[in-house]
Amino acid sequence: MISIIKDWFPFDIVELKKLNGYDNVNYLLKTNNDKFIFKTYLFSEDILALVEAENSILNAFENNNTFPQPIAFKDGSFLKIVDINNTKTICRLLTFLDGSFLGDIKHTNNLMESIGAFTAKMDLQLLKLNNYVLKARQWEWDLQYLELNKKYIEDIPDKGNRNLVLYFFQQYQLNVTPFLAGLRKSIIHNDINEWNVLIKNGTISGLIDFGDLAHSPLINELAIAITYACYDKDNPLEWAIYLIKGYHKTLPLEEKELDILYYLIAGRLCTSLCNSAHAKKSDPKNSYASVSEKNALKMLYNWIKINPIKAKNEFRKAANFAIETPKAIDNVIKKRLQISSPNLSLSYDNPIYMTKSAFQYMYDAYGNTYLDAYNNIPHIGHSHPEITTIATQQIATLNTNTRYLFDAFPEYAEALLSKFPEPLDTVFFVNSGSAASDLAIRLAHAHTKHDTIMVMEHGYHGNTQASIDISHYKYNNKKGQGQKNHIIKTVIPDTYRGIHTNNDGSAGESYANDAIIQIEKSETPISAFITEPIVGCGGQVPLAKGYLKKIYPAIRKQGGLCISDEVQTGFGRLGDYFWGYEAQGVIPDIVILGKPIANGHPMGAVVTTKAIANSFSKGVEFFSSFGGNPVSCKIALTVLKEIEKNKLQQNAKLVGDYYQSLFKILKEKYSCIGDVRGSGLFIGIEIVKENSIEPNPKLAHYIKNELRNRFILISTDGPNDSVIKTKPPLCFSKTDANIVVKAIDSILEDYYNK
Repeated sequence: MISIIKDWFPFDIVELKKLNGYDNVNYLLKTNNDKFIFKTYLFSEDILALVEAENSILNAFENNNTFPQPIAFKDGSFLKIVDINNTKTICRLLTFLDGSFLGDIKHTNNLMESIGAFTAKMDLQLLKLNNYVLKARQWEWDLQYLELNKKYIEDIPDKGNRNLVLYFFQQYQLNVTPFLAGLRKSIIHNDINEWNVLIKNGTISGLIDFGDLAHSPLINELAIAITYACYDKDNPLEWAIYLIKGYHKTLPLEEKELDILYYLIAGRLCTSLCNSAHAKKSDPKNSYASVSEKNALKMLYNWIKINPIKAKNEFRKAANFAIETPKAIDNVIKKRLQISSPNLSLSYDNPIYMTKSAFQYMYDAYGNTYLDAYNNIPHIGHSHPEITTIATQQIATLNTNTRYLFDAFPEYAEALLSKFPEPLDTVFFVNSGSAASDLAIRLAHAHTKHDTIMVMEHGYHGNTQASIDISHYKYNNKKGQGQKNHIIKTVIPDTYRGIHTNNDGSAGESYANDAIIQIEKSETPISAFITEPIVGCGGQVPLAKGYLKKIYPAIRKQGGLCISDEVQTGFGRLGDYFWGYEAQGVIPDIVILGKPIANGHPMGAVVTTKAIANSFSKGVEFFSSFGGNPVSCKIALTVLKEIEKNKLQQNAKLVGDYYQSLFKILKEKYSCIGDVRGSGLFIGIEIVKENSIEPNPKLAHYIKNELRNRFILISTDGPNDSVIKTKPPLCFSKTDANIVVKAIDSILEDYYNK
């Protein structure tokens, strides 16, 4: 290469060293007295126009000491187009700027603020410039064109990481795209990162690499600078404040720019991750292309933990703007009571005013982020991007009832039924678990011609009248309606607090024998026996081992049906099993589904046999206005697919076992923890009075509310409301489990030491 260019410049070249690069090939050129950067580009008309535009911008800067300066060739030109190794190539020479890279030095608050100020001073000059080539440029690294990177999302190998990136793409569309037209635009550097910023003697000595110049919203410059200055930090929001302060003092920001900054930063991180993944796939040997991948991913996972309201308020405060004041919680509660009833209960002593959610996080109106260790309805995660995508597409295409034919219905029905053994081959769709319970009882009545139902102590099956009739948890409440004549209640087979405690199969058999006596004594044949595999409102109590194995034959012997309520335990939540009844080694006649079936979209289902369905079909027609509509079916199918793709059942097993192990260690430390039970991510922790099995609802209530005050969502249940229950979205991690258990440990330590 030296032999080719030695006559181009008015100095002797003593060394030409190739540098790492992304798209083009660059060299460090040394003379006896100086250093330069020699840059080469594969020729195209577009690249030529961009390089010329870059030179014009660099030549226009008033202070060239901190920016690369184009150096003229002997003939006075700033570019040469030549053949190098039979390849048409654009060549240029720039001054070399001295200093250490920002990525190689220790960061301080003052340094971050100075980067903000430096960036603003540069942008003040760029605001005065105009270039039609840059205005016409549309490419992936310009944040206003984030959507151009969407084609690379599938190149991200990890499905969880892809979902996180897709989520922020959707948030950009919701929170940035509608406001782009109203933002200030300018030529911006567009790539102020830790390997382009130079530091000398504690101050910024230069900024290099203007190859990413764009005509873009001005705020994108700051968003990009913040991204790369903060993406290796554990607390990126705190560091971002200093850049905003430095920038705003020099070039005042506008409120509307700061209000979308959270999403712009996330957008840049997504751009980096998409392009890194694509580059790695296209050219696995180019390690430079993915140099920022690790830090970008780290920051994106930290970023989603930050409530967007908190970020917006912190950004506003940094620029001395007023923050938006949310409605007072007392007023929100008062309004709710005015238009509804106090019978519609709220969680916690201090209810939470929620505004947003994502995966295992929920965000309130006051800027707080909560770790959701409680909500089992968004089964695969809050605001899951695949759910958002399919719901939006389908509701914009077709949403109707099942009196019409459409593909989504059989498509989902077949996928769901494939998860069941024979002879469970028929499904009815409804719009809730309660409606499913109601329908299941109707099916049993139609098939057996009998009305008597055997129910489980503390069982809960929904809010319709028929569901309440079979829910001991509801009808036995002191405010409840009492047990109806057609109901037989059997004792919960609880091996912790019950009369039979050996969970080796003997307790299950003993409890079953007691129930069989009830069956045999019944004056009328029992139409159906219904229970959950783990009795949620009973305090997350798993049925004793072997219990159903003996009960089911006894129910069937006298003509009855066996119903498994899988509303809470189904769809892989239990880890070892996709359906809870599998733990008992039985196959029910009817299965009830709800809650997680469509990730919070209102849907339920009843799965049964063809014979039972045929008996039901002899009566009045069945119709549900919303059951099985195209939107519900598409969402529910996506839930099944995501469970498989993300191996969420396996995650429930892995994280759930770990989670329980942490609780069991805590149990050894505190005698107020009487029992740890459950399966997968469906766990109950029995809180008792010290060294006894007497329920301690007061302490359980205290733990729940203290966790809430520490921004962790968990709840209590059980006959005495003394059981801490945790049943988080299946994207819950071991890190999340540690956070919950450490918080409970801290709460109990404070409680006993106060």
